[in-house]
Amino acid sequence: MRYEINLKDYHASPVRSLGEDFAGVSKDGTTLSFNNFYLEKDGRPFFPVSGEFHYSRMDERRWEDELIKMRMGGVNIVSTYLFWNHIEEREGEFDFTGRRDLRRFVTLCQKHGLYVILRIGPFNHGEARNGGLPDWLYGKPFEVRHTNEGFMRHVRRLYDEIGRQVRGLFFRDGGPVIGVQLDNEYMHSSAAWEMTTGISNEWIFAGDEGEKYLLALREAALASGLTPAFFTATAWGGAAYSPRIMPLWGGYAYWPWIFYSHTGEHPATPGYVYEDYHHAGRRYADDFRPPYDPETRPYACCEMGGGMMCCYNYRFQLDYRSVDAMANVKLGSGCNFLGYYMFQGGTNPMGKDGAYLNEAQVPKRSYDYQAALGEFGQIRESYSRLKALHLFAACFGQRLAPMETVLPEGASQIDSNDLTTLRFAVRTDGQRGFLFVNNFQDHRETPAKVGDTVALATAEETIRFDLSLASGENAVLPFNFDMDGILLKRACAQPLLRTAAQGRALYVFLVPEGMEASFAFEEEACVMGEATLETGRNAALFTVRKGETALDVLLLSRAMANRLFLLKNGGLVFTDGALLEDEKGGLRLETTRAENALYAWPADLLAQTAARRLADEDGLGAYRLETEARALTPSVEHPAPYRWIIRLPEDALAGVRDVRLQIDYRGDIGSLFLGNEMISDNFCNGATWEIGLADHRECLAGEALTLNIAPLRRDARVNAESAMAGRNEEAAALIADLKAARLQPVYEIAL
Repeated sequence: MRYEINLKDYHASPVRSLGEDFAGVSKDGTTLSFNNFYLEKDGRPFFPVSGEFHYSRMDERRWEDELIKMRMGGVNIVSTYLFWNHIEEREGEFDFTGRRDLRRFVTLCQKHGLYVILRIGPFNHGEARNGGLPDWLYGKPFEVRHTNEGFMRHVRRLYDEIGRQVRGLFFRDGGPVIGVQLDNEYMHSSAAWEMTTGISNEWIFAGDEGEKYLLALREAALASGLTPAFFTATAWGGAAYSPRIMPLWGGYAYWPWIFYSHTGEHPATPGYVYEDYHHAGRRYADDFRPPYDPETRPYACCEMGGGMMCCYNYRFQLDYRSVDAMANVKLGSGCNFLGYYMFQGGTNPMGKDGAYLNEAQVPKRSYDYQAALGEFGQIRESYSRLKALHLFAACFGQRLAPMETVLPEGASQIDSNDLTTLRFAVRTDGQRGFLFVNNFQDHRETPAKVGDTVALATAEETIRFDLSLASGENAVLPFNFDMDGILLKRACAQPLLRTAAQGRALYVFLVPEGMEASFAFEEEACVMGEATLETGRNAALFTVRKGETALDVLLLSRAMANRLFLLKNGGLVFTDGALLEDEKGGLRLETTRAENALYAWPADLLAQTAARRLADEDGLGAYRLETEARALTPSVEHPAPYRWIIRLPEDALAGVRDVRLQIDYRGDIGSLFLGNEMISDNFCNGATWEIGLADHRECLAGEALTLNIAPLRRDARVNAESAMAGRNEEAAALIADLKAARLQPVYEIAL
């Protein structure tokens, strides 16, 4: 198929500052400010990538390394909920210790160069019990989420305590906190009061005061010393809006909530169709209905689905390709602020009185969320794939941010079930830009695209892309792209980054799956080497010259790009594990393998480390990094129906970073106990259930783990006549089976 976009009549929209409500100055003179297109840092476009990480949902000993992983994955802002019932579970008793130590968490973010957005509530949701509101509010003689004096008095007291914890840590003070979110989805969503049960479920008030409520929270926050560069609020679903607060958007591909009223097949969702979110008068395939002129605010996101939790009525395994595909579509649709919920999974803390602090529809402890970084730091495919887009945003975001979206005619009316029509959009300034292409659709299998053509007509020329793309893949392709004064007319390859060593520039490109790499440079440029990636190769290096200018281009397969980490000194390391670079440049590898293959650019980058140098491959240095392997096997007993005892080898955690218990089972719900505490639970969805044991290192000595599998009930029915005042559930069969229990060591190897 041939597709066209006309750029001849392109006219740039005016850029306007949003004023002092959306700006801040640090004590070192650094400035942050929003205009109606993008965020600026010191007057230049700055491309934010925000990842949600709930600090109180993780053992504080894991915080620092997980923050480093986020930074290595291209995140530059950490967003976090402050759940009121984690802070003040008992009225008047505030707790900021251990995993609730907000100040330490924010300070660690600053240590590793990460900005922070605090989502302070009072209502958050986040699948927390009561949406994060403490139980004791249920017994108060006032309505919550309302400006009545009773509720606001407690909110001001909460904000005062938060303000004390983060005093001196705001951007204006030289700290990392740049934003504060007020409430969440006000007048759009709510949560069940977990104080009630069964058919008498009572829901928390969703609000009815609109801007008045948001501004009352803003005033209270400022009075408590919460003084960010800008305030934010979630904008979707008709949520309340104020011109003094930045509206943030999102989108999810997996909708557990529909299965509480819907029993059919999950629909294909509209999040994978390109839109134009920054121009008025457009029609949208999704629910983008802003209460403001979209040209007056940047299109910014805080909750793009970085995963999704399993709910009791909806068990699924996330397609990890869905995450970067959505990010691609958001970027192509005009987004200048990527934000993921969640980026880092976690484990809900136990309540002080033994209560579970998650809501009833989700597991009581686990909040893994199938996120890019798992509950215990697992590296997911989504993390690896997202790095490509985040590197692109970090290196070329200043070019992208001012560019506007241009769509082919009728693009936003593509039906999500239309798997044949090529989905694409252009971000451009009229002469140069990027072609965004997506071939992923959730809950459907897209066919590979082969032999499609996209023609971009500018005032001077027509630029033609001959495209092929594998099922489930996406791409960002440049045209009229300046490479240190050498013009790349177009490329069927995705730019990732520019770096340099010994005075020589290196541009790195990804070749998406199913695409044949090709480059068209200006006539004056000379290419030396093969500007393509042969089948079966993971990398290729070639050189481009123009006059006195010479630069290298490194081509990577998708698999190789997924292994790429960019170091602070501009070097590149490729590994299957998680590479961690500390604030001083020290390197560690977190891996489930005792023997690891590493590649590096420049080739001698790791020559002075513990890695052993091998023969170079494809212009990269090849290395091997090893540690002593540990073989761990648990013993398993089955003393009672639906219960298993799992015993670890003595000193199982000695000499390793962590040990992950991996459980494969059939049943309804799995619950794992250490002593009398349930340390993890899982709604069975067919995937391996993993539990990191390092959090319980001190308690494991001599203790066995007890696994309970609540059975699936085949053909279950309730017999209400079998007892006078009872309820007897009968089933044709009960299914509960432990198929395997394994121990996976997690090594940490210093380079």
